[in-house]
Amino acid sequence: MGYGIGQDGITHGGDIVGAVLWDHGVRHLFTLCGGHISPILVGAKKRGIEIIDMRGEANAVFAADAVARMTGIPGVAAVTAGPGVTNAITAVKNAQMAQTPLLIFGGATATVLKGRGSLQDIDQLSLMAPITKYCTSVKTLANLAPIVEKALAISQAGVPGPVFIEVPLDLLYPEEMVREMFMKESGADKGATLGAKALGLYLRGHVLRQFHGPRTVYDIPKPQLRLPMSSDVEQQVSEAAEMLRNAERPALVVGNQTMVNCRDAGRIADAIRSLGIPTFLGGAARGLLGRKSDVQFRHKRSAAMKQADLVLVAGFPFDFRMKYGRCFGPKTKVISANLSYSELRKNRRPDLAVQMAPADFLMDLARQLGAPAPREDWFATLREREDARDAEIAGMRAPKGELVNPIDFFLRLEEKLADDSVLVVDGGDFVATGAYILRPRRPLSWLDPGVFGTLGVGGGFAVGASALRKDAEVWIIYGDGSSAYSIAEFDTCVRHGLAPIAVIGTDGSWAQIARDQVDLLGDDVGTKLLRTDYHKVAEGYGAVGLLLTDPKDIDAKIDEAKAIRATGKPVVLNVHIEGTDFRKGSISV
Repeated sequence: MGYGIGQDGITHGGDIVGAVLWDHGVRHLFTLCGGHISPILVGAKKRGIEIIDMRGEANAVFAADAVARMTGIPGVAAVTAGPGVTNAITAVKNAQMAQTPLLIFGGATATVLKGRGSLQDIDQLSLMAPITKYCTSVKTLANLAPIVEKALAISQAGVPGPVFIEVPLDLLYPEEMVREMFMKESGADKGATLGAKALGLYLRGHVLRQFHGPRTVYDIPKPQLRLPMSSDVEQQVSEAAEMLRNAERPALVVGNQTMVNCRDAGRIADAIRSLGIPTFLGGAARGLLGRKSDVQFRHKRSAAMKQADLVLVAGFPFDFRMKYGRCFGPKTKVISANLSYSELRKNRRPDLAVQMAPADFLMDLARQLGAPAPREDWFATLREREDARDAEIAGMRAPKGELVNPIDFFLRLEEKLADDSVLVVDGGDFVATGAYILRPRRPLSWLDPGVFGTLGVGGGFAVGASALRKDAEVWIIYGDGSSAYSIAEFDTCVRHGLAPIAVIGTDGSWAQIARDQVDLLGDDVGTKLLRTDYHKVAEGYGAVGLLLTDPKDIDAKIDEAKAIRATGKPVVLNVHIEGTDFRKGSISV
């Protein structure tokens, strides 16, 4: 459809952006306001897109990231020029490594002032190019809509990821307003000198070219949510099915990439159940099979990989989490499905490397396989280990002092999570303890930073999840160190009527680092914090703050937090925890 000035209520470039986003299914835009991008916010709001203004640009991108993961539609954020763009870089890089489709708009100075020392004018493209799939600056109004459409398509095609569009402010504001601005700033409106008149003539011509120049023809691909199934790939799927039929001890590892661009998680879950083999879920795939499943296992993955005679790896690279491809037994056959050619072979060459969408691989494999073999003995072995580990964890729940044992807290929280809950995790030791215990209830309801391991995702992820699922229980599991990155977003929650519950495990320490740093180097320098009144910080932002210090009050405080959230108010539960050795020696570097 057309997106020209005067069509369908379009009066300026910001209206064009809003119209394109709406027509491509975008319903939320996250931002921190700035004069360079104001027309985008106004234009998107006019179309019916919900504008959620954040307290930090990185958090705006994290919120967009959450929406993309949970819907399969690219998340969108708009940040102002200069420091607005640089503040967003960590979140953009996190999205790149998590393979999340995002569109980030960056404001920019007027085209005629580029490189002349204008406010907040820097070379933004050189910063964004290495961490995005597509990075460009719009030069004329006619190209604005096709570039946005192209960027949205690229963000989803192949290996998904973030894209960046720099939009100069003189392409966003109305033409007459831009002309008047140029004339005023140049002094050409007064026409006092021949030079001023010449400058005015040049600027009028420049504006004319910007707003009425011809459109560049772009080859804009439609988003490819499924790679073409070539005869070679068909043969590989058949080969994988035959290997699985002959395996006695197979296992499946499902990673983040299996869920990218996902708009129907149920089909993927059905395929995994149909395969009928022991399954380990990681990252965004957690929750895919619900709270509990006969084929899902959560503990002792390394032991299973060593003992298995065949391992299927779907959308999970052979990185540090898979011991760089060395986690398998010497006779284990490995099949890997991945969109990325390089990830298929990094650190280890699988016996069968299938370059296709992992979700499609699993569904095609299930169709070819037919009825699965029973393999009762193999399941019994893994279930015995699983139950033993759960019992071991439960046996460590008793408090050793007067404060809350984090294991005990999470075991109680696990029993109280609502069926519609979304879990956002942001932190180190406390969060990782929770990851052993908390079970996501449904697909696309577990949000962690991914392989980049970024602290600070919590507030942004929670805002995005809460905006998307307004009636759901959204929980942020924070360490006390990580909470400080984004607790200010509780101001955003209050202003926009969002009501997540944050649980902050307060031990006055960067515990994951401190534990091993002290053991290895004999010094806790740089790792000490205070047992800060984070619940009072939240109250200052308009949220409700709760303090939990007595183990006997765990159930009551969780219930109170849930009840307050149900009234539409965000909550911060500050839990003073005691130290444990549960994760001793688990530092990753």
